[in-house]
Amino acid sequence: MPLDLAPQMMIRDVHIADRPRERLIREGASSLSNQELMAILLRTGSRSESVLVLANRVLSTIDRLQDLKELTVDEMTKIKGIGEAKAVQLLAAAELGKRLYRTAPHERYKIRSPEDAANYLMTDMSSLNQEHFVVLFLNVKNEVLHKQTIFIGSLNSSIVHPREVFREAFKRSAASMIISHNHPSGDTTPSREDIEVTKRLMEAGQIMGVDVLDHIIIGDQKFISLKDKGYI
Repeated sequence: MPLDLAPQMMIRDVHIADRPRERLIREGASSLSNQELMAILLRTGSRSESVLVLANRVLSTIDRLQDLKELTVDEMTKIKGIGEAKAVQLLAAAELGKRLYRTAPHERYKIRSPEDAANYLMTDMSSLNQEHFVVLFLNVKNEVLHKQTIFIGSLNSSIVHPREVFREAFKRSAASMIISHNHPSGDTTPSREDIEVTKRLMEAGQIMGVDVLDHIIIGDQKFISLKDKGYI
């Protein structure tokens, strides 16, 4: 059962079997709350409050757990009880978690459906504060060869030039690609520009011999496929 300590109560005052580290060993990491996992990373609190209270303070400063990776060391150290060493520990753990989420480099990620593409992109793109136009370049087996951010900013046909996209495709010897961008508002409804840019790139792909398979729009932990929805 997750612990909820009063500020004046220390981990040493808790029965050893109920402490986060001991529970993780006994029950597995999945049984611990976010607060308890963060407390293990922080290791210690202060003289006046427990590490679990400190962990809870960190969590209360962010809207979503994935926002942790967007904080800087300076922003983290503004939280009471978090010094530079603790900030570095937390941000390193967040980055490691993001990397572990992806398939190991020697195992190419295969796109079999729009859901596969969205899952590959969601971790990085769902919490971005600006629009990012990202392309997945695929081989003949629909395996991801490379992921590239082409530009950052609002999507429109004057900025997204096929030349930039297909230059990277030829560089990677890609057979096809999936284009994507995020909507920071969280709403995945495509704009007129989104659809026009997609059609323009698909037409260019037919000429260049590199198919544009889909356009995935990422929102707040959700997505749409323009192909599945019949926009393209």
